[in-house]
Amino acid sequence: MTGGMMIVSEEERIQQAYIKRLGDVRYSWFCPDYMFSQQTKEQQMLDLLKRHDFASLQSKHILEIGCGNGLWLHKFINWGAQPQNIIGVDLLFDRVIEARRFFPETLRIECANAAKLEFSDATFDLVLQSAVFTSVLDPHMKRQIASEMLRVVKGDGFIIWYDFHFNNPRNPDVRGIKKQEIFQLFPGCRIELRRISLAPPLVRFIAPYSLLTCYLLERLKIFNTHYIGVIRKL
Repeated sequence: MTGGMMIVSEEERIQQAYIKRLGDVRYSWFCPDYMFSQQTKEQQMLDLLKRHDFASLQSKHILEIGCGNGLWLHKFINWGAQPQNIIGVDLLFDRVIEARRFFPETLRIECANAAKLEFSDATFDLVLQSAVFTSVLDPHMKRQIASEMLRVVKGDGFIIWYDFHFNNPRNPDVRGIKKQEIFQLFPGCRIELRRISLAPPLVRFIAPYSLLTCYLLERLKIFNTHYIGVIRKL
């Protein structure tokens, strides 16, 4: 305790931050900006998997940290992965319960802190993190999560990174991660990154009028706010 106030751990801080987002109508498929952003991200993800010879996912073992309600778990199944080969973990128990309702029991979804994964070394062919690291403000916890991801991915597998690199001045609960920090989090790795995802404020403004304009602006990359990429062990 300091000054009679309880020190909130980073894990508790993240849980409280996500509770604030519950019911946010901006994350609805009926919003044209959200639909555009998700569809272009899915296209980029499929292209990434194909370029790295992961077009066939049937025999691949996949882990997603920060799986939320299971959006990307659904995608992996649609792309050919077997439910029994997929595991999702999330820090928020309510989101885990919600996600479990939509999947067969053979697909494991666990409430866990990604800084302490209870899996053996070199278990997964593919490990995904999507907008997890920018929600973690504690540098030590970020390093632990990165270390755990590297530990559980196979030598011939890889990590998929998707996260934003700009700070959001309206949201103090998140912090952008630049390319240099990504390389520091995963030292000694081969890292390939590309900028995608048109800035959300621009998409929210333009998408209701012209999805084509959003597409063309995203192709320019200068207004893109996220990195998508692959991280491999050397």
